[in-house]
Amino acid sequence: MRQQAWHVLPWLDVVKAFEVHPGKGLGLKEVNHRLIEFGKNRLETKKGTHPVFVFLGQFKDFMVLVLLAATIVSGLLGEIADAITIMAILIVNAVLGFIQEYRAEKSIDSLKSLTAPEARVLRDGIESRIPAADLVPGDIVLLEAGDRIPADIRWIQAVNIEVEESALTGESHPVNKMVSALADELTPMADRSNMGYMGTVVVNGRGAGVIVATGMDTEMGIIAGMIQSVEDEETPLQKRLDQLGKYLVLISLIVCGLVVATGVWRGEGFYKMFLAGVSLAVAAIPEGLPAIVTVALAIGVQRMVKRKAIVRKLPAVETLGCATVICSDKTGTLTQNEMTVRQIYSDRRMIAVTGQGYDPKGEFHGGDPMKTKDPLNEALKVAALCNNSTLTKKGVQVAGLFRSSNKESPWGIEGDPTEGALLVAAAKAGIWRETLERKEERIGEIPFDSDRKRMSVVYKGKHERKAYVKGAPDVILRLCKNELTSEGIVEISDIRRRTIMRANDEMARKALRVLAIAERSLREGEKQDERIEENLVFVGLMGMIDPPRASAGKAIQVCRRAGIKPVMITGDHRLTAEAVAQELGILRGNSHGIMTGAEMEQISDEELEKRVMNISVYARVTPKDKLRIVRALKKKKQVVAMTGDGVNDAPAVKEADIGIAMGKTGTDVTKEASAMVLADDNFATIVAAVEEGRGIYDNIRKFIRYLLSCNLGEVLTMFLATLVGLPLPLLAIQILWVNLVTDGLPAMALGVDGVDKDIMSRPPRAPGESIFSRGLARKIVIRGTMIGLGTLIVFVTGMFLGGNMLTARTMAFSTLVFSQLFHVFDCKSESRGIFEVGLFSNPYLVAAVTTSTLMQLSVIYLPPLQAIFKTAPLQLWQWGIILGVAGGPSILIGLWRLVKNAGNRRTSVVGGK
Repeated sequence: MRQQAWHVLPWLDVVKAFEVHPGKGLGLKEVNHRLIEFGKNRLETKKGTHPVFVFLGQFKDFMVLVLLAATIVSGLLGEIADAITIMAILIVNAVLGFIQEYRAEKSIDSLKSLTAPEARVLRDGIESRIPAADLVPGDIVLLEAGDRIPADIRWIQAVNIEVEESALTGESHPVNKMVSALADELTPMADRSNMGYMGTVVVNGRGAGVIVATGMDTEMGIIAGMIQSVEDEETPLQKRLDQLGKYLVLISLIVCGLVVATGVWRGEGFYKMFLAGVSLAVAAIPEGLPAIVTVALAIGVQRMVKRKAIVRKLPAVETLGCATVICSDKTGTLTQNEMTVRQIYSDRRMIAVTGQGYDPKGEFHGGDPMKTKDPLNEALKVAALCNNSTLTKKGVQVAGLFRSSNKESPWGIEGDPTEGALLVAAAKAGIWRETLERKEERIGEIPFDSDRKRMSVVYKGKHERKAYVKGAPDVILRLCKNELTSEGIVEISDIRRRTIMRANDEMARKALRVLAIAERSLREGEKQDERIEENLVFVGLMGMIDPPRASAGKAIQVCRRAGIKPVMITGDHRLTAEAVAQELGILRGNSHGIMTGAEMEQISDEELEKRVMNISVYARVTPKDKLRIVRALKKKKQVVAMTGDGVNDAPAVKEADIGIAMGKTGTDVTKEASAMVLADDNFATIVAAVEEGRGIYDNIRKFIRYLLSCNLGEVLTMFLATLVGLPLPLLAIQILWVNLVTDGLPAMALGVDGVDKDIMSRPPRAPGESIFSRGLARKIVIRGTMIGLGTLIVFVTGMFLGGNMLTARTMAFSTLVFSQLFHVFDCKSESRGIFEVGLFSNPYLVAAVTTSTLMQLSVIYLPPLQAIFKTAPLQLWQWGIILGVAGGPSILIGLWRLVKNAGNRRTSVVGGK
């Protein structure tokens, strides 16, 4: 089938060739058969690195290779036990590195699958949304503006369809599509106006197509294979830490070289000092840092996924912690996105409508929609026909048949929630689009456009053709010449126009979103372009409400505590926006913080930049206005998160520091431009993602603090001992063991520590802030010095009191290990001490420290390991010295912070009073 020139065949012949009914689609059994025959609809991707090579890659580090060479020399010199032990430690280190790297790779792979594109498809007569990878040749796909075409298709329905094909053909302008067959089989791909190709984007209109090729059989698969060339992107932090790692390697090598040279100069054996120097270099260089950063980012991103935020671009994780402004759509993000018609204004009456959500049960107070001569009946009819949404029950489309409702069978909407609310209102009066379409046939449509602010459809009945129109009241009313009343069609006077707009304002003040409904009879042969929207007959206003999310109100409060400015952006009426914003707490008691799109048009970019920080609500704006808002905020040095769902939102989403697409209602184009996708379209999820972003950055600082202070302590122990002429306090094998016991499990566990409870009470960090800012470098140096000096003090004490070099080294060895294991709990927080952090709040860390403790005790008290690690059993008084020196700093600092923080809390309470 692949070689067939589908563009020269009539579309009916194409669907026959694929043995599919255009109105029902394929059956499930046939889909499964074709999946086996044609495979998944995806481009082949580069295979990931095999786990064996990931493991072997752990031995590529220069210092590890040097140590391996030294191990071989040890074996040749007869030091078999040392050689075996060093090799075992290197292998365990490699296993830990492998686990980190492999887990990070798998985490990122799973994230890629979460952002896989979806497609609307017709199967067994039911419309559903499925992963694009599950499409097969012959499937009927439904497409509208904003959708990415998921496979190569032959158009079988096209209503004002325009497709952006530049990714494939290089054509810079959108291409108009049609369903008619072409005459020339050799028509170039760019001119095949009845075909759609994988990866191209529908920018206008709506339509349907039958899939003629999938996966690597598509033009995209044959010509480009574009999708498979995606490269993993390092975050700015990863790049900075990579640079830091190179500096640390250089410094460590110099210091270790000095240790070796000084030891040899003092008469120590070259081999002994060389092995000690290499071991110290391996311990000093934080080779696990990049892997742990990757793991922390990957695990943090997975935590975001659990909170319904899917990160598409890893740098966004860092940027989230810097966010100072969150610009959010109102509908569905700050509100529940479950519109319900509450009031209808028709024929000089305000009619109240009862009922909840999408359940088509309710009453009309003030009018009788059952009377066909009542304009209310006509208003509901227009609302049902000028509509592309569908009522669903248990996820299955309902065509007016199974209308009973109960708690076990929830109703829903497939399509736009606003249109869904109109469908439900009509259904409450027994008016179903499917029933109406038995008498009238849709023959044309002018889709909704955010600039036009209206949508029109044309229906043909037995005796006449009619245009049904809905849109923004101010726009529709300008296009109306007459009004439908119970006495018939009458001309609208200026007084009536003002009365209608007052009714609109009254609804808007109640936070209702208002749409105007109009119609017009068409003459035979009249063109179906925008001229059909002139001289309309006004039928009524539909006022609907989308209640604010309770979680959004709480999230707004969290934003304010966290120093983040929440901004609401909506296409709704100013009064509606004001009512919702005040209820959510975005506006506080006045309307001075509101700007409309019309007001924005009257001011320059420079004036907008001056006023932008004082505006919290933008009403009646277009997607183009969003771009101006983002740019103005960025000019004010703000870090901006911006949400979007439609095609026209993509430029603003891409321009923002953190572009956020809606997972449910967002188009593929917007998702492609975004850094993050909200699986639940909820504002609270954005705030949760900011919290997680801050937490990830905090965790990276935590283990940088831990690793570098511990490594500094190890280097200082050896360097100072050599400098003052002391014997080596640690042997090479002991240094490697310390590196394994402390830098392995505890550091990894610290990287997945929970989010600090006060993290959203701090201001955002500056984007260019150094990882060592806010005193982190000072803490690393001070604690590293304390660890090094403490170890040396215990070593000297052991020599004088124990009189035995084996015991002294064992004491120094244990002091170094337990100093680091105590310090890991200090690193859980930068502001709270060991008594405030909750020692058991991170069970992974407790388990890691417990495991490391048992490992250390095993090399001291198990005779076979004593011989290998050159240790001796310690007495109780020796453990008292070790634990006192190792844990003393953590206990003293913890007590000092406990007192200090208690004082700060008392001061803040008094200040609050």
